[in-house]
Amino acid sequence: MLGKLQGWNDTIVALATPQGIGAIAVIRLSGPQAVTIVDALFPSKNLLEQPTHTIHVGYLKQDIDTIDEVVISLFRAPRSYTGEEVVEISCHGSYYIQQQIIQLIVRQGARLAKPGEFTQRAFLNGKLDLVQAEAVADLIASNTEASKKTALKNLRGGFSGILHTLRDQLIQFSALIELELDFSQEDVEFADRTRLFALLTEIEIQVTALLRSFKLGNVIKNGVQVAIIGKPNAGKSTLLNALLNEDRAIVSEIAGTTRDTIEEILNINGVLFRLIDTAGIREHTTDKIESIGVEKSLEKMRQADIVVYLFDLNTETSEDIAATEASLQTQQIRYLLVGNKADLQNEDVAFQSPGTLIRISAKSTSNIEELKQQLFQLAVSDPALLSDTLLTNARHVEALEKVLESLRDIIEGMNQQLPGDLIALDLRRCLHFLGEITGEITNEDQLDYIFSKFCIGK
Repeated sequence: MLGKLQGWNDTIVALATPQGIGAIAVIRLSGPQAVTIVDALFPSKNLLEQPTHTIHVGYLKQDIDTIDEVVISLFRAPRSYTGEEVVEISCHGSYYIQQQIIQLIVRQGARLAKPGEFTQRAFLNGKLDLVQAEAVADLIASNTEASKKTALKNLRGGFSGILHTLRDQLIQFSALIELELDFSQEDVEFADRTRLFALLTEIEIQVTALLRSFKLGNVIKNGVQVAIIGKPNAGKSTLLNALLNEDRAIVSEIAGTTRDTIEEILNINGVLFRLIDTAGIREHTTDKIESIGVEKSLEKMRQADIVVYLFDLNTETSEDIAATEASLQTQQIRYLLVGNKADLQNEDVAFQSPGTLIRISAKSTSNIEELKQQLFQLAVSDPALLSDTLLTNARHVEALEKVLESLRDIIEGMNQQLPGDLIALDLRRCLHFLGEITGEITNEDQLDYIFSKFCIGK
């Protein structure tokens, strides 16, 4: 497949480690001339005669000038990441040395790699399917245990395996229905309609479950936005500090101290929560700056995945909270009710909440761990789902939605006893969109767009 695309028979080079100065840097080459180019600069040993998966220490030289002492790693085709000849040069991490080596290799006939071009070549050479290739980018970008595990599972073929199984089952029935069309004059039926209907129903259930998993997958990949909302002096900044276990926000007894939003990251059980401390919300204020802060708070509340509504247990009434809950429910906002200053609450005051209430003391950090677990439960709903295959890519969601639409068209067509040629048309459409996800059906423009989002050198 690779050779059919113009410009894919050359040798590419790029820095595989991050830009900047470090102890070492790794420069990667891939392509038919990768070993030949490096061999011409490495007089210590004849690399052309060395087997795959071997390491060699020596000096890189340009004529008689020594560039650096390096370690050369050889991966011969097809037993390499890209399926091509691959050489990795581990040199000292000087930016000057990195650039000197890359420029020297380019002068020897290689060209600079485009973003994601190494992984794109791996895909085109059949080393990875498209889902696995995208999982490489997700793994590089992972910043929590949950996002790492999800990316690794997809890289190992978890999601791909499901799709390949579904596609193979549908292909078998599609072939039988296509065969029926060849014998249309004889009125024969090769495809068992009862079995096909049962299979379509089963696949519909699986695809629907995968689409539902995107909600959790998106949480794991991008984090959860949590807006801490409440009236002035409810203790929002104190709560932020307590959750982070550090003095991040300014705290004072003066109502309205927080004028702008403050955002920080909190990791709970491997899921990132983006905490947003907002200005206190009150209906009437003559302070123009405070008014702007209040408007920003309301905007963050509408954008948030979860709202923590914080209130003072000693000043709010059950009626006040009931009205607040009704407003949040009307706006279809997921929320937690958190009553603060429980350590100061008058025991004679019977406070009743129409919903679940978490009583805390932000100042003394009482019940903060319970609040964290409630946040996690609300975001994840069922922690056991973290071990399942999860959708994290919007491209996959779009394609699966079209798969689901096609499946339902096939089922409806069978219920209406439509002729085989129409059923076959919908089956082809369904197979097309399944193939788009894994890359069995794709085009060069689509590939360029997907891999352009990768880092250079991967």
